[in-house]
Amino acid sequence: MNSRFDIEQLEDTTETLRAIAHPIRITIIDLLSKEDKCSVTQIHEALSIEQAIASHHLRILKNKKIVRVSREGKNSFYSLANPAYQEIVKIVLTGQ
Repeated sequence: MNSRFDIEQLEDTTETLRAIAHPIRITIIDLLSKEDKCSVTQIHEALSIEQAIASHHLRILKNKKIVRVSREGKNSFYSLANPAYQEIVKIVLTGQ
């Protein structure tokens, strides 16, 4: 590929987009764009999914640095690492 783009950066960007490209993960990002932070319990209840499924998808988003985790006592709270992710989801969902 003869391009002005860094191939490693393009591959990392592709992996980030793949991490976002799942209905549950898009919904999690949309939820977190409307809330400052949410616990796994809040997320699984809001999405009506099992807690293990919510944890699995949050782990994928965390590993790609789409969400960040903060601890408060025994609880972990998730928030968007970058508000630009909500814009990506907004464009995907509305085309705007």
